[in-house]
Amino acid sequence: MKNIIRTRIYESPCGSLLLGSYGDMLCLCDWLAEKHHGSVRRRLESLLRAGFVEEVSPVTEEAARQLDEYFAGRRRAFDLPLLFAGTEFQKAVWGELLKIPFGETVSYGSIAQRIGMPKAVRAVANANGANPLSVFVPCHRVVGSDRSLTGYGGGIEAKHRISISTSPCAVSLRRPSCLAAALCARCIRPGARLTGTSSSTLPRTG
Repeated sequence: MKNIIRTRIYESPCGSLLLGSYGDMLCLCDWLAEKHHGSVRRRLESLLRAGFVEEVSPVTEEAARQLDEYFAGRRRAFDLPLLFAGTEFQKAVWGELLKIPFGETVSYGSIAQRIGMPKAVRAVANANGANPLSVFVPCHRVVGSDRSLTGYGGGIEAKHRISISTSPCAVSLRRPSCLAAALCARCIRPGARLTGTSSSTLPRTG
């Protein structure tokens, strides 16, 4: 029998996400508005030799519960087994994304340095863009070298909202005045553009 990826839609405050589980692991959390959604789906089908079925699973139900807590400010880290379907290089990049602390951001160049390939900034950006586990693997915490927001699978506005609403000060107080204060040096540069200049040419992050 063909392997199965069980999927369900999750409505986040920033847009619709497709959650998918393979066995007892989460393999997919992808923005439905993402123009590359089809390529992510085909990659999973090919690498896992699996077909998609619209069917709730214990894994996607738990993922939805943890996302509810995350967007409500009651959770800062996820506790789910994740399945990385990609190349060894992509897996190395995604592994580094998991190490970015809650409420902090890093640049593409910093990730390239951390995996020991300082000149592979473009390849790192491409790996970010291929991330099939948005939010759980926090590519929204990757910004341009000048701290400006760069492309994102759910759209720049979604990245902006996630970055603000999950910043430490926004989570601790949960009031409008705090959301404005969240645009700090630790999160996003004050007055940062929603698209960068040189950084805006980099692929979107997942």
